[in-house]
Amino acid sequence: MLILKGLFSFCASHRLYNPTFSDDKNKLIFGKCAGKNGHGHNFKMEVEITGNVDPETGMVFNLTTLKELVNQNIIEDVDHKHLNFDVPWLEGKIPTTEVFVEAVWERLEKLIQKIDNKNVKLHSVTIWETETHAVQKTRD
Repeated sequence: MLILKGLFSFCASHRLYNPTFSDDKNKLIFGKCAGKNGHGHNFKMEVEITGNVDPETGMVFNLTTLKELVNQNIIEDVDHKHLNFDVPWLEGKIPTTEVFVEAVWERLEKLIQKIDNKNVKLHSVTIWETETHAVQKTRD
C-alpha cells in the first residue's frame, strides 16, 4: 500500500462566531477570531490517498486527476472567499479548521470513490491554518 500526497494552497477569510452566544461569550471562546469582519489566512491543504500501484498505469492514482478534483471541488470554492458567506457547503456552520477539514473530507471521499472505488481510498486531509497550526482528519 502506498500513500500519494497532493499539496494545495489558498487564501480565505472566516469569522468564528456562534450566533446563539452573546458577543462577550463569543469573544471569550473565539478571542480575536470573533471580530465582526473576520480575518484571513494563507491556508495549505494536504490530501493523501492510499492504494496499490496499478500494473497497467504504474500509478496509484493519476496526479493530474487529483489536482483537477481538488481544484474544481474545493479550491475554486474557497480561494479568496469568506468561508462564512461564500461557500455553500459550509453554510450554517462555524468554519473552524476542524469543521472545515470535516467538510472537505466529506466532499473528496465521495468524489474519489466515484472515480476509483476499487483501488484507492482517501487516507487523510490536513489543513494548515497557519505555519504552526493544522487539523488532520484520517480514515478511522
